[in-house]
Amino acid sequence: MFPEKIIFVGVAINFFCSLWYIKNIFRGGTRPNLVSWFMWTLAPFVGVYLQWRAGAGLSILGTFMAGFGPFLVIIFSLFRKNAFWKINSFDILCGIFSIFALILYVLTKNIALSIVFAITSDTLAAIPTILKSWKNPETETALVYLGGILNNILALLIIKNWNFSIYAFSVYFILINLIILFAIYHKKMLYSKDGN
Repeated sequence: MFPEKIIFVGVAINFFCSLWYIKNIFRGGTRPNLVSWFMWTLAPFVGVYLQWRAGAGLSILGTFMAGFGPFLVIIFSLFRKNAFWKINSFDILCGIFSIFALILYVLTKNIALSIVFAITSDTLAAIPTILKSWKNPETETALVYLGGILNNILALLIIKNWNFSIYAFSVYFILINLIILFAIYHKKMLYSKDGN
């Protein structure tokens, strides 16, 4: 069992990676999909409340940072002209379904079921960024997703009460960040695998 205060290392890593992402927005290379980043702000913040109700301790900070980083990205993206990715009808559809899942999440009385709806909401919100990362990996900064993985691994290491409502978000955040990282790097991985 790791000391609970190790979560602050994860928070610092996540915060640094979010600032690095924002710096790359201002440099003009990174262009976030605001549908994804907006929903990535909402779902974790509601998740923090539900984890707190389920009895989570400091491990809740991993989920909090999963929402706070995107919040900063949205705020700073709005200050830079043409900083965000063009939103298409598929992105909007994913956003609508994501909001619907988030509403179900809030209305559900069962905390574990609410967590499932929240994860569904977040996954639907991630689809536009996964597709963008797959087609245009140069528009993303991988470090922020790596920071999310490290932050949530540390959150898992300090959990004392292992029930689904407490660990599900951290496990999910690790998996979705791995998927986005794969989308960003798949061309390099496949290119080097072919030996060309």
